[in-house]
Amino acid sequence: MKLPRLAPHVVDDAVARALREDLGDAGDITSNATIPASATSRAVIAARKPGVIAGVDTVCAAFRQVDPAIQIAVEAGDGARVEKGDPLFSLEGPSRGILSAERVALNFLGHLSGVATATAALVDAVAETKAQIVCTRKTTPGLRALEKYAALCGGGRNHRFGLYDAVMIKDNHIAAAGGITSALAAAKSAIGHMVKVEIEIDRLDQLEAAIAGGADVILLDNMSTEDMKQAVDINQARTVLEASGNVTVKTVRAIAETGVDVISSGWITHSAPSLDVGLDFK
Repeated sequence: MKLPRLAPHVVDDAVARALREDLGDAGDITSNATIPASATSRAVIAARKPGVIAGVDTVCAAFRQVDPAIQIAVEAGDGARVEKGDPLFSLEGPSRGILSAERVALNFLGHLSGVATATAALVDAVAETKAQIVCTRKTTPGLRALEKYAALCGGGRNHRFGLYDAVMIKDNHIAAAGGITSALAAAKSAIGHMVKVEIEIDRLDQLEAAIAGGADVILLDNMSTEDMKQAVDINQARTVLEASGNVTVKTVRAIAETGVDVISSGWITHSAPSLDVGLDFK
């Protein structure tokens, strides 16, 4: 899959906020106190564990914003699968600037590559099934666009980006609206023809009402794999079925083999472990 390009302002704004947080008003007092302003260095950022890379633009932005004189060579692009010890970036330039940007650059790279790596593990586990792995809105506040991009780097797909781009009717909406039929009817009368409508169910006896109500996607929430199989049989490909709940590397293959179309996971964005990466001066 060809990756989309992240909007530069999304990257620059996120990196600028992180640098302000780290540098404060006084800047890097350690580097400024111990290293001459004229000193230059060469450095390499390398993977310390195998994984999938995401966040290249954030790394470049961090060094560029701290000191444009730092020269950056990208050795492994977004979506690349790397092994322990593989070089990811080569840097050359003012020593102070490299060290002042280091932690912000590595924080973004490690976190986003962790998301990509976790996503890839699920994608690999469902290989040769029709199921697609998608991320959710369970993201770090302020970093949603970056984390959803990282999921793409790992071979996944994106669910909705926010409350504004698709209708997703959950159990509390259903309760407040008076039932599945009324919730779907109200939603479809209120939106334009370009907006998709998804509804969440947690029992098989809700499925026919959701299909009859015209849902574009039906989310099977925390159902057993046996119930998912029955839902697929009942549905007969009339609408898209999405599975969610208890999705792990150990369970995802069995979920995919039920025949569902989509498997959504919040874990890949909210709980993925950071990929271990490090910067060392040559």
